[in-house]
Amino acid sequence: MNITKIARKLNKIINPKKPTIAIIRLNGVIGKVGYSSGLSLEAIKHVERVKKIKNLKAIALLINSPGGSPVQSELIAKKISNLAEPKNKKGKRIPIYSFCEDVAASGGYWLACIGDEIYASNSSIIGSIGVISQGFGFTEAIKKLGIERRVYTQGKNKSVLDPFSDTKEEDLEIIKDIQKDIHESFIDYVKTRRIKKLKNSDDVFTGKFWSGKQAKSLGLIDDIGYYEEVLKDKFGKKIEFKIISAKQGFLQRKFSSAINSAIDIFSIRFREILHEEKYKL
Repeated sequence: MNITKIARKLNKIINPKKPTIAIIRLNGVIGKVGYSSGLSLEAIKHVERVKKIKNLKAIALLINSPGGSPVQSELIAKKISNLAEPKNKKGKRIPIYSFCEDVAASGGYWLACIGDEIYASNSSIIGSIGVISQGFGFTEAIKKLGIERRVYTQGKNKSVLDPFSDTKEEDLEIIKDIQKDIHESFIDYVKTRRIKKLKNSDDVFTGKFWSGKQAKSLGLIDDIGYYEEVLKDKFGKKIEFKIISAKQGFLQRKFSSAINSAIDIFSIRFREILHEEKYKL
């Protein structure tokens, strides 16, 4: 055995590698935000770096999101869940822990359910398991302005919920059918992830939201706790936290800061945020 190999072995004995926890932040509205992308599958490509971490003991998700696109919520959840799968049949699945900050509501709660266990602060906003479609009607406004509306389509349902036309009952049925399917998928996912933990599930799935303290009593979260304290209690005080984040330029950092400020406002006035897409969690 040469000197180099001996030195390496001695170094491993003297300086053993600390157990590592990968920290992934999931902040912001899920999906498209204005002309820029919020939380999406494309925006979290950097999480692949988790696979390169040696002595990885767990993945911790720090979540601060009011929700957004149901599709992106599902894709992000699948992507991160796959990171925890063992590299071979003999390996063990890496546990995932979710820590809700100001808001983990609607699609944000979908992300929280990636975790095998969910934690929050007493004052966190948790829940809102529902689907919303928002818009405006301008029929009376254009009448007063003397504007004639002209729409030409192929396919009788092409102009569903046109804001410049009167609402049709058949249009509402189309929207409600879609919302029902999305809501049922959301409910099934939460039930699967929180099996035997949920209490009073009839109330839980109505779109209501609660404080972290109330969410614990309903089984939406497992406990109240801060990520450093919880993980050190589980894995020991010598663990190392490794933040997995995307590299950002100056403008991206500024934009991210603006989004986080918007989330702070949203946590106080939860129902007042409007999203661009039709169907939102």
